[in-house]
Amino acid sequence: MLAYLIRRLFAAAVMLVVIVMVVFGIFFLVPKWAGVDIAASFVGKQADPASVEAVREKLGLSDPIYSQVWEFFKGIFAGRTYSGGGDVTHCAAPCFGYSFRSEQAVWPVLTSAFPVTLGLALGAAVLWLVFGVAAGVLSALKRGTIWDRGAMVVALSGVSLPIYFTGMLSLAIFTYGLHWLDAQYVPLDQSIGGYFGGMILPWITLAFLYAAMYARITRATMLEILGEDYIRTARAKGLTEPVVIGKHAMRSTLTPLLTMLGMDLGALIGGAILTESTFNLPGLGRQVLTAIRNQDLPIILGVTLITSLAVLLANLVVDILYAVIDPRVRLS
Repeated sequence: MLAYLIRRLFAAAVMLVVIVMVVFGIFFLVPKWAGVDIAASFVGKQADPASVEAVREKLGLSDPIYSQVWEFFKGIFAGRTYSGGGDVTHCAAPCFGYSFRSEQAVWPVLTSAFPVTLGLALGAAVLWLVFGVAAGVLSALKRGTIWDRGAMVVALSGVSLPIYFTGMLSLAIFTYGLHWLDAQYVPLDQSIGGYFGGMILPWITLAFLYAAMYARITRATMLEILGEDYIRTARAKGLTEPVVIGKHAMRSTLTPLLTMLGMDLGALIGGAILTESTFNLPGLGRQVLTAIRNQDLPIILGVTLITSLAVLLANLVVDILYAVIDPRVRLS
């Protein structure tokens, strides 16, 4: 197990370097090859030539490419100092960039919005895992029954309906119609009850989409596994049905679900833009939309980095869980 863990950590470290270099290429090299003035992009369209030249000097855009890559990479772990145009700006580690439009480092902006998106992603993930997997397992065990067909119709509806539609519909019914729930976001440190009251609708709306997909995948996987020889052997040995399903069939069913969870959860931590916009949540998704409207490129760069790192971390956790669920993974 230790050797497997070391291999996965090494692979994650290599992937981290690749991610940083790819993000650097997308934001600095590709625009340059396309003839775009990168410094003007970081300052904004209304900037004067002197400001653009100062930012070009601060970012070191005239330096060799390897020097720019090193400064960009080093800034994430050791901080970075931007000097040029007569002033010096220090960005403390981890430096995910500096917004020259708002004169603030990107990392504090991200950390202020990150808990909102993290709470949204984790809360929705718990709901869609519990209800999606349970619905898929029951549909597989009751194949062809009214429950099976009804659950799959609901799952198909969840996959088909966009989040902004179900979100607005839930707001219209439960908040503005029945007045059961408050749509106002309240930080967790201010009021636990207010936080859960304001987040329950976003959780359910987001979980409805993903629970539908997880239910369909769970049903298809479970039906395939129930026909395997080792399941028939377990039943022939006299094991009870809960033991056969819970101990044997579910372990094999969880493997593809964990793969989906790693990607979905990582992407959601990067910013559930539609859900946060629908419910007016001050998370990373809203920061991205605000940055796009203001053409604040460093914020977009920072969110891109944190999204990539979230997907990397989520998949690392999934790889470790693989080894716990299926010991054969450690030997592959």
